[in-house]
Amino acid sequence: MCGLNGIFAFHSAANAPKRHELIATREHMAARGPDGIGEWWSDDRRCGLGFRRLAIQDLSERAAQPMISDDGSLVIVFNGEIYNAPELRSALIQAGCRFRTTSDTEVLLHLYATEGAGLVEQLRGMYAFAIWNSERHELFLARDPYGIKPLYTANDGWTFRFASQVKALLAGGGVSRDPEPGGVVGFHLFGSVPEPFTLYREIRALPAGHTQLIDAGGPREPRRFASLPATLADGARHPSKADELPARVRTSVGDSVRAHLISDVEVGHFLSAGVDSGALLGLMRNAGQDKIRAITLGFDEFRNTPDDEVPLARQVAERYGAGHIVRRVNRREFDDDLPAIFEAMDQPSIDGINTWFVAKAAREAGLKVALSGLGGDELFAGYPSFIDLPRWRRRFGPLAAIPGMGTLSRLAIGTLAPGIARRQPKALGLLEFANNWSGLYLLRRGLFLPHELRRFLEPDFISEGMRRLKPLHLVGQALTPEPGSDVGRVCALESANYMRNQLLRDADWAGMAHGVEIRVPLVDYTLLREVAPALPTLTPGAGKAALALTPTPPLPDEITSRAKTGFGTPIGVWRQFAVAKTPDPVPSPKGIVSRKWSQTVLDACAV
Repeated sequence: MCGLNGIFAFHSAANAPKRHELIATREHMAARGPDGIGEWWSDDRRCGLGFRRLAIQDLSERAAQPMISDDGSLVIVFNGEIYNAPELRSALIQAGCRFRTTSDTEVLLHLYATEGAGLVEQLRGMYAFAIWNSERHELFLARDPYGIKPLYTANDGWTFRFASQVKALLAGGGVSRDPEPGGVVGFHLFGSVPEPFTLYREIRALPAGHTQLIDAGGPREPRRFASLPATLADGARHPSKADELPARVRTSVGDSVRAHLISDVEVGHFLSAGVDSGALLGLMRNAGQDKIRAITLGFDEFRNTPDDEVPLARQVAERYGAGHIVRRVNRREFDDDLPAIFEAMDQPSIDGINTWFVAKAAREAGLKVALSGLGGDELFAGYPSFIDLPRWRRRFGPLAAIPGMGTLSRLAIGTLAPGIARRQPKALGLLEFANNWSGLYLLRRGLFLPHELRRFLEPDFISEGMRRLKPLHLVGQALTPEPGSDVGRVCALESANYMRNQLLRDADWAGMAHGVEIRVPLVDYTLLREVAPALPTLTPGAGKAALALTPTPPLPDEITSRAKTGFGTPIGVWRQFAVAKTPDPVPSPKGIVSRKWSQTVLDACAV
């Protein structure tokens, strides 16, 4: 896990890249890689690569990056982990390849030399990497299927730049800071900036599950090699029987946990009182990890309430013989850390505070790697959205399909009953957005609806942002091709939007700010392929029930019967940014988040 960056002056008339830009970009990511630095330039100085290292596999200097192939023709910078690297290495050795390290970075180098761009078809992991091919004078980029690891690019028509962070590209000084209305509007709609947008026009995210080639002709269009909805559609075409679910989940999740334990340093665990993290802890023990340190956040404000994770997490830790670290966080520490949180927050997000503190606790404990239960709700239908969206579609879809019905009803109620319009803006949107899955998802996950934006953004800016963003079209891309079932549709929507744009991104910036690699065994493309046939017949609660049975012994009833609360912090009490909760048939995923807090986050991140 590291920070990577590079500059490639592909146009013949472009000025050669400046070393100070490469170094400034790299050093902005120092927290991502406290264990080493690296720099490489092509012979003609038209391409430069930078790297900050967090050593996880092969801790020696021989595994430093940028890493050059034995013949000098290939150079790689790589952020992430390849979990099937041992199997790939064995096959490459049998094919005649010679290794000088035990790192997964060198596996990528040899695999690219033999397979070219097709190497991504063989990878299991979380990754973003760039490979320079000196013979072809071209740059190859790749990003993992779920988009766990970030990779941002900027192209001014002359020079191509990339880095693990948006702010790092800006720190180099060579990228325009012109604002992107689509990114700003997207943040206000969703509480995070939806990919591929950022807050800046020139900077874009390489789409998840895509590769990109840059040569003398400039950047080629990114090529997709993995698709979440296509995988779900394949599963729907060959559905498994409902009674096969427990065995399928036990085998596939156990395999994923074993793969995610590969490391030359200790692997810890983030433990809440939920099914996802509890099951993973049990499976870590079942996989043979003897020493496990599990970290739980505690807050005095949550004592003796259902939001207090500590008592049940302690029970789970004892059940599986883990050392339990309870890290208590108070308002004073939150206030003290807030400037650093905003500095580390690469793009604005209404979430991530919890991950910041649990990663901070991990680093205090000397851990560099920890597993997280992130992704279980998306994969095993744990969110209310898996029930709500299909239900709203059936109830309100036919009326919403009537042209103009939604807009007219909203305007009429806003005029005749403005109090209702203020208290329940999402309820008013049901007849406007319920005629398609993208609209329903915006209702369920949206922070604000489009007609609310004029309260805090200028009309012309909103218009331009909506035109560029096309939010319903952007959300709907997660449903192409058609996933084949209601569970599959919601799984695709949640995974490609909320999870990718907020949860995974927050895990990256908050973890890497403390030099901690957060691994997510339930966000695994191999696991998705194994589980996909079971999703069309999944009934409410069945997925989490199956997951709870995966470890031996299974999770206790106190965990499986506990009402879902989420992984939260008492930020509303601390900062008094939360507004009073009002009845809303379409509640926000985070409860009510105030405009003041949203604007504070946006201002802090728009450097």
